[in-house]
Amino acid sequence: MVWYSVLLVRVRELASGARVLAGVEELTARAEETGGLVAASLICAAELAFTRGDVDSAADLAGRGVHRAQQADLNSLLPDAHTMLALSALRQGNMSVSLDFVDQLRQDALLGRTVDRPSQCAWAAAQFLEVQGGAKSAAHLIAGIITDDQLILELLASQPAAAAWLVRTARKLGDESLAERVASEAAGLAARNRGLRSIEAAAVHADGLLEEDPERVIAAAEAHLDLWAGASAYEDAGTLLSELDQERDRAVEILERAVDGYARSAAPRDARRVVSKLRSLGVRRGRYPQYAGAGQDGVSAGSLTVTEAAVAELVSQGFTNSQVGEHLFISGHTVAFHLKKIFRKMNVASRVELTRTWSRISSAAPELAQVG
Repeated sequence: MVWYSVLLVRVRELASGARVLAGVEELTARAEETGGLVAASLICAAELAFTRGDVDSAADLAGRGVHRAQQADLNSLLPDAHTMLALSALRQGNMSVSLDFVDQLRQDALLGRTVDRPSQCAWAAAQFLEVQGGAKSAAHLIAGIITDDQLILELLASQPAAAAWLVRTARKLGDESLAERVASEAAGLAARNRGLRSIEAAAVHADGLLEEDPERVIAAAEAHLDLWAGASAYEDAGTLLSELDQERDRAVEILERAVDGYARSAAPRDARRVVSKLRSLGVRRGRYPQYAGAGQDGVSAGSLTVTEAAVAELVSQGFTNSQVGEHLFISGHTVAFHLKKIFRKMNVASRVELTRTWSRISSAAPELAQVG
């Protein structure tokens, strides 16, 4: 029953998945020997919470699932839990915590625990590497997923945002053949599973992105059952529209939908990226979506000025000084000046250190949320 619930959650039939899971939880409450069943149901509940945008609950449930699985000596359950923990931290912008669980996934792979659903682990690691160092740093994983018949189908069937993400990253790598293979596999999967809305929406999203057709991508955004996948489709559509001369106002409207979708998905890092895109279109959105998590290393966001906070945010997303300047309407030399002060105030020595530290900064500094 747990695996049936997992299947329903992964095709985003969330109401049905929740009902099946409730039956499992009722069974575990009555049973005497429930270690493995409790662990599996906790991990499934974590995935359900994650897809609903309740990332804090997802991390808590997955952590409890790890504990129960270890107690029951069911190490085969650990990769799913570690994947959920890595993705939860990544979505909230907490790179250091995400790295810890990505390292756990590497250990799981070395110990042969990832044989059941390896695509989930590979995708979590690929997303982390792409955020940390760009598409090139994840190139081996991206190509490995796309060119492996089993991995690509398994991932596309269970993660509605994966097809578009893979098309996007393959293009960043300059490999159009990989992007085309993803779109083709997504279309074939949708054709074989008509009526599964999450899979059909994912195929439309990937195809629209491949063809650079904003209308198809918008249609996918409206069809997606997954909040984060829908937000990513709105972001893709808004980006495409922003490149068309007469579509600026519509691009702004669609990107605003993306920000709201990411905010509802508890994905502040993604929302803040779209805020930066809006700023490049001349839109001054009132507040940055805030990061979750406190400054565990004692760094205070309040020590930065408003402009320094904006520079730190954009640099942490991988923008060059000149690109940051374009976003904030200041020169690249001024960005470098601000960056020196940021390094000193935050006690970091490189852009990589800044990225790691910035992801841990508390959201308890609302005075930094507005850029004048």
